[in-house]
Amino acid sequence: MTDTLESTDQTIVLQNQVKAALVNKAPLVIQGGGSKPFYGRAIEGTPLSTSGHKGILRHQPTELVITARAGTLLSEIETRLAEHHQMLPFEPPYFGKHATLGGAIACGLSGPRRPWSGAVRDMVLGCRILNGSGEILHFGGEVMKNVAGYDVSRLMSGALGTLGLLLDISLKVQPKPAFERTLSFSTSAAESLIKFNQWRASLLPLSAAIHYEDAIYLRLSGHQAAVEQACSQLGGTAEEGTTCWTAIREHKHTFFDQEAPLWRLSVPPATPCLDLGGSTLIDWAGAQRWLQSDAPAAHIRDAVDRVGGHATLFRGGDRLGEVFHPPSKGIWQLHQRVKKAFDPSGIFNPGRLYPAL
Repeated sequence: MTDTLESTDQTIVLQNQVKAALVNKAPLVIQGGGSKPFYGRAIEGTPLSTSGHKGILRHQPTELVITARAGTLLSEIETRLAEHHQMLPFEPPYFGKHATLGGAIACGLSGPRRPWSGAVRDMVLGCRILNGSGEILHFGGEVMKNVAGYDVSRLMSGALGTLGLLLDISLKVQPKPAFERTLSFSTSAAESLIKFNQWRASLLPLSAAIHYEDAIYLRLSGHQAAVEQACSQLGGTAEEGTTCWTAIREHKHTFFDQEAPLWRLSVPPATPCLDLGGSTLIDWAGAQRWLQSDAPAAHIRDAVDRVGGHATLFRGGDRLGEVFHPPSKGIWQLHQRVKKAFDPSGIFNPGRLYPAL
């Protein structure tokens, strides 16, 4: 009962802060654990912290669902899930020990497992939010059978807090794989894309695939017999431990130890290597390319546009300009309508996604 009362008190505090901001016409900058200040455009406003609104509300292991408050540490959630041999399938990056669930959903970032297990938005079953009018809204449900039609709650994934303040989130979880193994292969970047394309069409139990410095690294996950059979079929060199994948997820891999701006390129997986200068790490079996380059933003975005992808200035560079790939006219108009519906006065994280949003 104490936990419920504390939650109610925190919700009222947050709601009052939003209403005061409306009266004063003062923008609010939503803060969780402060682990990802580099992501998105640089903005100013009154801090609105979710750190006091924390705690796991419900975990139903047999239903593969967990519900927690936005300020709950990711580490607490993953510890709870691990006790039941479960995990967050989108493998969210922390970028700091204070990373929260709300921040993970708002940023919409996924780790190496994403192409095979799904994105953040695919796991969101429902949420409770504070909108820009100070109202508490509830979308979706807490079990998969209750989620039907167009699920508005998924709009919160990747919105960077521009549509409202997340209060509670319900997520699908998955059982942890019984067995995992990592293999490496010496090959060029161009050849790796051919191999990735072939392997995606196979029944291999892949859960991660990258290429860096003339080598492919594959992670295979599942039942031990299936993984060992796949390893025997593929060959390659067995790698010890799992530190490689944690380093990729948390950007602690040596590739990320550079001073040039870091770009995240999302492209069709079979896209040939792009000549953009700098250095590249191929992730998600070709669908995500990390680029460290001093090339002009227009040059990078034009090249990615031509192959049907988009480019995000992930870290470094000009944080006051266009950080995310400029949307088409139709998508931009949709962004504006959704923003006005959820945050009509524009008080939540204004400018975090785009300068005029």
